[in-house]
Amino acid sequence: MKWKPYLTPIRSFDPDEARAFLNHRPVDQVTLVDVRQPGEYQAGHIPGARLIPLPELVDRLDDIPRNFPVIVYCSSGPRSRAACQLMTLDDSFGEIINLTGGFNAWEGEAALGRENQGLTFFTGAETPREILEIAYGLEQGLREFYLSMDKQVKNPGVRRLFATLARVETLHQESILREYQRIIDPSIKEDQLTAAALQGTLEGGMTTQEYIDYYMPQWEDPEDVVFLAMAIEAQALDLYLRAKTRVVDETSRKILTRIAQEEKSHLVHLGELMDGLISGTAT
Repeated sequence: MKWKPYLTPIRSFDPDEARAFLNHRPVDQVTLVDVRQPGEYQAGHIPGARLIPLPELVDRLDDIPRNFPVIVYCSSGPRSRAACQLMTLDDSFGEIINLTGGFNAWEGEAALGRENQGLTFFTGAETPREILEIAYGLEQGLREFYLSMDKQVKNPGVRRLFATLARVETLHQESILREYQRIIDPSIKEDQLTAAALQGTLEGGMTTQEYIDYYMPQWEDPEDVVFLAMAIEAQALDLYLRAKTRVVDETSRKILTRIAQEEKSHLVHLGELMDGLISGTAT
């Protein structure tokens, strides 16, 4: 290790700059590091962030990839700045960025739960076939949830919104089916993959009731519905990125990266939809 003088100037992003930076980079070309304590992480974290509490950082520097930028955050800034200073002592790191204001200032999409939340589906030994079947099932669960809610709400605008959300999940499933046909079985049909897929859980590894109990949405309010959809997509993005770090098979990791990128794109579109609802320009 080569050592630099302490108190090296640290590049900083405010939350808007960090969000723009993340939105314009593929999910596998930037690393988020959360240096808070596990309880803080569990209560809410930026999707895909690696939990490395500050007291453990020096012993776990090898857990952080060196080849892409690293954004470090804590609750409000002091711990992440200290973490960045420690990381700059190691010349093998490239760009290190501190998130000013930390998670308290983030006000963006967030995921919940411990580091192993939802990872009962991903032991690390999954084959590409198993990864695709799990992902297809998670998408199916969310699609069925949206379709069921379409029948329960009265607001015509919210009904159209649920129908649109269900169609998006159908597109995700079609993408997974094409990937399955490309690398596993060219002859498999939609109903066959549905039968083989994981059942009973939504994207992100939580059940329908767990999402409802936590967020308690007002079902006739379109903003509440989009907020819930964003929360589910953020949880899914977080799950796929965490799963990618433990899966051994290289093809499986690439599949998880592609799926995570799709979830990220959908999350961006949902954010734009929310902006339109707030401004009154959504159609």
